[in-house]
Amino acid sequence: MISRLSVNFIHTPIDENVRKYVTKKLGRLDRYIPRSAVDSAHAEVLLKESRSGKSKDGRDCCAEITLHLPHDTINVSETSINMYTAIDIVELKLKQRIKKYKELHSGALHRRLIARFAR
Repeated sequence: MISRLSVNFIHTPIDENVRKYVTKKLGRLDRYIPRSAVDSAHAEVLLKESRSGKSKDGRDCCAEITLHLPHDTINVSETSINMYTAIDIVELKLKQRIKKYKELHSGALHRRLIARFAR
């Protein structure tokens, strides 16, 4: 589980069920982060609600996640008519971005390059 996780609500009442849902969803993402980066990884979640949406009831819910990793910062956001749906979509996007990060920073090619320049 990601050790440092902060959840902030803007223009929406603080809901403990949503906070638990975010913690549960993002807690599973540490299995995709490289082992060397798990200890220093931390996430900031920003949940917003706007009243000028195009949905039936005039609300749009936005979920933004910023994941700080040792060599990169990953930002993902999604807007939907439901907060839970926005969180699910952001989780999928973040999972894909973490996999790309892992391929780039902890692949065999990366280790060979580091070994070659260390000589």
